[in-house]
Amino acid sequence: MADSTSTPLDHERYISLETFRKDGTGVKTPVWAAPLDGRLVIVTDGTSYKVKRLRNNPKCRAAASDGRGKVKGPWHDGQCRILEDRGHVERAHAALVHKYGWQMRLLDFFSRLGRRIGRRAFLEVAL
Repeated sequence: MADSTSTPLDHERYISLETFRKDGTGVKTPVWAAPLDGRLVIVTDGTSYKVKRLRNNPKCRAAASDGRGKVKGPWHDGQCRILEDRGHVERAHAALVHKYGWQMRLLDFFSRLGRRIGRRAFLEVAL
């Protein structure tokens, strides 16, 4: 699935993703991230503020964290983009399923049940 290139956060269960408001203020959010082609892929609600911030400014930072967002390692500067290509989105989803297994499938199930699956956004972070 993924190639031999890796990121420093490939094996972390959670990462803290920091995106930036228009005024430059950073906002940190704990997310799941899976490695794919030397980058990290993330799934989130497409109507979330982190997606809105990324549309204005692709600059981001990421660090290892726990599920509540408490940072456990050094920050890594990067660029983030919202995936639009259907094939790339499917590969990103497969990478997340590979890493998180039943938990990702459970998230898929409840997203379908709540009719939120159509508004998902997949992000790609290059560190």
